[in-house]
Amino acid sequence: MTTPRRDFLQHLALGSLSAAMIPATAHAAWAERAGAASLERGGAQSVDLSWTRRLTGKYKAVYDSPDIGGGLGVLRAGIVSAQYMAAFNVPASDISPVIVLRHDGIMLAMQQEFWERYNIGEKYKVMHPWTGAPLTRSPALLGATDGLPAGLENHALDKQLARGVIVLACALAFQDVVDTIATADALAPAAAATKARMLMLPGVIMQPSGVFASSVAQDNGCVYVRAT
Repeated sequence: MTTPRRDFLQHLALGSLSAAMIPATAHAAWAERAGAASLERGGAQSVDLSWTRRLTGKYKAVYDSPDIGGGLGVLRAGIVSAQYMAAFNVPASDISPVIVLRHDGIMLAMQQEFWERYNIGEKYKVMHPWTGAPLTRSPALLGATDGLPAGLENHALDKQLARGVIVLACALAFQDVVDTIATADALAPAAAATKARMLMLPGVIMQPSGVFASSVAQDNGCVYVRAT
């Protein structure tokens, strides 16, 4: 999908402009759109870093999930955590996984209602992680009757959240969610942002960007895993 956010980042990556070269009016306009995705510019005090205090396990890893990838990034976080517990004969309290949902992976942070209402599966050509069949539902929220190998339903994102797994979302990528709602429902950006927040899975923590979230997790002892 092409969005002002991605155009902006692409120009930066190509070196065609720098922060110092951005006209103040253009920067303000871009920041205003990012603000609709709850990207606040109030400094460190506006960023929720309380999750770093929950990284108390001996084994810490951050699972970077920039793609939907059939939900495998989410499932891998749960699978590897279980493998660590089995291999080292340690309790769950010794494992501190962090899942970062950014870029297209931001769609996994959303509830089934969002996926079904806005045809996310069709739009992103999402496939079932095991059967390869097209999916209309979030692959990160599949249950025991949805064709997963036995036991993998325990690693669905909602169940990991319920167990206290840290799940972080990219505020920049969240703008795609807001834009999707604004276009489909003919809503102003602020109203679309409010609705998007309501449709996010409870417990997901917004961060200024996914790269920021992954970096902070590593600063706090997590090994980096490219999950998708």
